[in-house]
Amino acid sequence: MTDPDRREACLVDAFTSEPLEGNAAGVLTDAAGLSETQMRAVARELAVSETAFLTPSEAADRKVRYFSPAAEVDLCGHATVAAHARLFETGEIDAGSHTLETNVGVIDVEVTEDGVVRMTQNEPTVVEVDESYERVGEALGCDPNVFRDVGAELPVAYASTGLPFLVVPTNFLEQLGDMDPDPEAVAALADEHDAAGVYAFTFDTLDADATVHGRCFAPGIGILEDPVTGTASGACGAYLDHFAAFTGGSNEISERASGDDPESGTPEEMLFEQGHYVDRPGTVSVRAAGGGPPSIGGDAVTSFTGQLRVPPSDDDDIIEA
Repeated sequence: MTDPDRREACLVDAFTSEPLEGNAAGVLTDAAGLSETQMRAVARELAVSETAFLTPSEAADRKVRYFSPAAEVDLCGHATVAAHARLFETGEIDAGSHTLETNVGVIDVEVTEDGVVRMTQNEPTVVEVDESYERVGEALGCDPNVFRDVGAELPVAYASTGLPFLVVPTNFLEQLGDMDPDPEAVAALADEHDAAGVYAFTFDTLDADATVHGRCFAPGIGILEDPVTGTASGACGAYLDHFAAFTGGSNEISERASGDDPESGTPEEMLFEQGHYVDRPGTVSVRAAGGGPPSIGGDAVTSFTGQLRVPPSDDDDIIEA
């Protein structure tokens, strides 16, 4: 039997400075030559929400493909942050501006001297959807009334900055924390609206400095609950700006904007907290004011490094860690 290819792989916890918190991403900084079949097998073996595979690119500094254990994902915020934090940690890149080729185009990534990574996402698309609170409540395992008072000002909507989510505003943190989603119903709900998952949020936060607290459910791509989600945070930031959710840069919900040029009052920088209900707390910095492409950023820390033995592409054997 041919000796399997050996590749360095690591787990990097994004949107946190503490190991084993935030959102873990698999990272292979040298995935050149690996087939899609091999990437899928590695992602299943690492068994985190997404794994980033970096390869050379003619269009950017490098190219990436992201895989969950169940599917390829076009864009992933936490894996982008994790991958660039790892490259910076090992000295493969310096602080400054970098470009990354993804399935949804080339994006910009900034790395500070302290290793904080910020990625710019795509132009946002935000569209209010016609969906009953009863169905949303049934899918998320909560009383539909938790959406109604917020829904008078902020609707359920499709929002995408590269990866689409169904964004659902919720009144209080207790109700958000008590959600007990039905994976099949959530997957069907998201799929019906061409979304990767459902992102529920509330302005009721644990940290006084936080803007919103979110939870993200994406069972359709193999992730029952994602701990801290960069793409969903960017989409939610664009949603909040689109619907003019703030007054004067505060966390007070405004009346729905009307007219051709509404003053959204969106803060220049928002902090999204997530992951506390799965014991993986983290914080995402979100910049979305002005309606252009939002950016998200945060810290990251490597929690594990090692080598994977990757069998030939036509070999169906399980990867050995």
